[in-house]
Amino acid sequence: MKPTRLEKILYRLEAQCACFDWVFDQIKNEPGVVFEIGLGLGRTFNHMRHYLPDRTILAFDRKMSAYPDCMPEEDEIIFGELAETLPKAAQAYKGQVVLAHSDIGSFDREQNKMIAELVSANLLPALAPQGLIMSDLPLNIAQTERLALPEGAREDRYYLYRRV
Repeated sequence: MKPTRLEKILYRLEAQCACFDWVFDQIKNEPGVVFEIGLGLGRTFNHMRHYLPDRTILAFDRKMSAYPDCMPEEDEIIFGELAETLPKAAQAYKGQVVLAHSDIGSFDREQNKMIAELVSANLLPALAPQGLIMSDLPLNIAQTERLALPEGAREDRYYLYRRV
């Protein structure tokens, strides 16, 4: 039976939480920057800031829509169109990103395809050796491998990749 939209959101959030728990453990002793691609309301930024308090986390979005208690500081946000900001940031932080979290999918398949291609084409230079990617969309990034999801995450509700 096909899941309802409510179930899809529930399964995605369960997978997202399981993946965050796993990646936080993986990067705890690794230096590096975190990219939050798609700040939105700031819930995952807030979650990362809570569990990675000493880490530089840079959030990307077109405009500020985050809840007041989930807003990044001015030096933690990169505003603009992702097609412009991600390639520039990938070069500015070349080889420094230990975790990239991309959560910018929607229910629009064509939009998702375009966004996945944009992220796939531009993220690699930023990734540190063995850098991790969490994504709500399947990506196709050279020099990365797709990883199995941790326990508690349903297949195809979230995606994990590691730079090889």
